[in-house]
Amino acid sequence: MAIIGREEEIYQLRQASSSDKPELIAVYGRRRVGKTFLINQTFNGQFDFAHNGLSPAELDDLKKENGRKTFLQLQLTHFHKSLREYGWKGKEVPEDWLDAFHMLSMLLKEKKADSKQIIFIDELPWLDTPKSYFATAFESFCNGYASRENLMIIVAGSATSWMMKHLVNSHGGLYGRVTKEIVLSPFGLRETEMMLQSKNISYSRYDIARTYMVFGGIPYYLDYIDGRYSLPENIDRLLFRHSGVLSNEFERLFSASFDNANLALKITRALSEKGIGLSRDDILKQIQCTDGQTFSDSLKALLLSGYIIKYSPLQEGKKESLYKLIDPFCLFYLRFVEGNESLDEHFFLDNESSGKLQSWKGFAFETLCYNHLNQIKSALGVSGVATSRFSFVQKGDGNQPGAQVDLVLERKDNIVSLCELKFYSDEYRANASDDLDVRNKKSVLSRLIKKRQSIQTVLITTFGLKPGQYQWTYQKIVTLDDLFSR
Repeated sequence: MAIIGREEEIYQLRQASSSDKPELIAVYGRRRVGKTFLINQTFNGQFDFAHNGLSPAELDDLKKENGRKTFLQLQLTHFHKSLREYGWKGKEVPEDWLDAFHMLSMLLKEKKADSKQIIFIDELPWLDTPKSYFATAFESFCNGYASRENLMIIVAGSATSWMMKHLVNSHGGLYGRVTKEIVLSPFGLRETEMMLQSKNISYSRYDIARTYMVFGGIPYYLDYIDGRYSLPENIDRLLFRHSGVLSNEFERLFSASFDNANLALKITRALSEKGIGLSRDDILKQIQCTDGQTFSDSLKALLLSGYIIKYSPLQEGKKESLYKLIDPFCLFYLRFVEGNESLDEHFFLDNESSGKLQSWKGFAFETLCYNHLNQIKSALGVSGVATSRFSFVQKGDGNQPGAQVDLVLERKDNIVSLCELKFYSDEYRANASDDLDVRNKKSVLSRLIKKRQSIQTVLITTFGLKPGQYQWTYQKIVTLDDLFSR
């Protein structure tokens, strides 16, 4: 399969491979986003050495199969197998990581180096098992043998916080050694459409949006979509069948990505229950956890991996930041799959018109919009204007009504875009209730913004707005086609 999108990332990798200096490339992003595929396809699998770390999610099974070996010993044995695959003659398994990287140095010396030698180590953070001193050994290798001008090291990792701490923002031996960092994000709607088309799947853009609302633009998940089935049938067979490929994906995803997977899971579950988000203190209370470095590290890891965002809500009397879950797959899984072992295997198909799924569509469309802010800005004609996003909630009292808006864009040109989000199966028809609701929200918002700012009302919907008496309630219209733009 050809690479979908990723033009800039491919350019960066190829440029580094032809440079006249040593390169250390850090590629990171959440699990299943396509890091390995991108690197393998860019170089057609032609490496002077390549290795993939053993997943901590499989630790228990590995130990059962390999007796009393520690996880460090398993990683070193696996590394030795990779060395042998690429021509190393030594039969002894390295005793530690210093020994392992010395063997790699010797192997590379034996190879002809007419052009740049390329090393690819996938899921690098997994190699850093407790008390293994892996980071120290890797630093020694990079600052020693790998400082030669004809060597390029590509390292990839799903544990984004590890990659940032030990490589990109290292204050130790690797300070300033990373020559390029490539952050691989999930596909947007445009790339999701391109991937489905490459599989000869001819879903409408409405169904592609719904696909994104469940699977979140993750190539690994999209690759399991089968064109012989409708979208509801695909969702059921992948998530709701007992043998569904993704039915147990959620916890595996976290086990392989976070040092403290249980805490990251607790935070994610707490945030899934509150659409507008939770403050740090509210998260701590909900998961019954004490504040400290461990909690801070887990929260930061979720932020760096793109599962959640942090923003400052526009709320009278409150300046506290909120954390919001914006990963579509996690949101869908936690709402409908986790803990529902008794669900029938046709849950989505049988309940598509139910109130529960209809309510979810509105919430999921909000998440989709949060992940396509660049496309929204482009549709509004303000791509070059610095913009902050937030939500706001204002409780009513005896004198003033309250209001909640899920997406507000505060622009540097003194315009505040109040966005109404409507996922609808046809053109949306505004009515008197919509007009009254928007007027109320404008009134509440006007009390919270600066006097120099003006409010613009925006409708973001699937197929546009039907002409009618209340069409002028919204000053700007953004459609699904706009969200599919580049």
